Amino acid sequence: MSTQTPRTPQEYEVLSGGGAESAELSRRGLSRRQVLRRAVGLTVGLVAMEGVVGGLTMFYPNLAGQFGSIITLKAKTAYPASEQKAMAIDQAGMFYESAAKSYIMHLKPGGSTDFLLSGTTLDNAFAAEYWVQDKDGTYWLALYQVCVHLGCKVPFRNDCNSFKCPCHGSHYNIDGEYLDGPAPRSLDRFEMAFDKSGNVTVDTGKLNQRVERPSIGTRILAVPGVQCSAQ
Repeated sequence: MSTQTPRTPQEYEVLSGGGAESAELSRRGLSRRQVLRRAVGLTVGLVAMEGVVGGLTMFYPNLAGQFGSIITLKAKTAYPASEQKAMAIDQAGMFYESAAKSYIMHLKPGGSTDFLLSGTTLDNAFAAEYWVQDKDGTYWLALYQVCVHLGCKVPFRNDCNSFKCPCHGSHYNIDGEYLDGPAPRSLDRFEMAFDKSGNVTVDTGKLNQRVERPSIGTRILAVPGVQCSAQ
């Protein structure tokens, strides 16, 4: 079984129209036509490879520090916690971070915070819906900004103490759980954590899209109890 001899730089020159080297290739039994055919095949192969690499890059880009990867936000102290009924966007309990396209919820238990579940049932719901409990007993969530109905950006409304989509009226609690409207499920949420320096990190490559509309027995927080009209 013969082994093909690797091309030398001179042989590659032949592919672009060399002279004396062409005779050498002929001596090896390769005509210019064969060389050209191989060149065309090589070119087609390279083009196809570039297309594959380009496609993979589009779907699996190197996004370090960009949306689609882990994004480091501010220190935890930049997000003061709030009870459920005292949240104010970018002031207490709820903060918007454009880099992560997320709302960061920081919830203080007690007072007006009304958990409807308890014990193992509550712990399991926290795990399924990407809640994070901090060492001080407060709770965190990173909610994706997009309404799951038709993709509009859904704002947090201080007057409603909840999220209300301006496009078609889908309504979500402070923890992103479905309240009413045409949305098929609760808001999606990202995996979040804290780094060694105490900064909030959001893994925008890990999106939880499995939080269904809650039932009476699965809802985590009490509903706001206020009317939320369209704006």
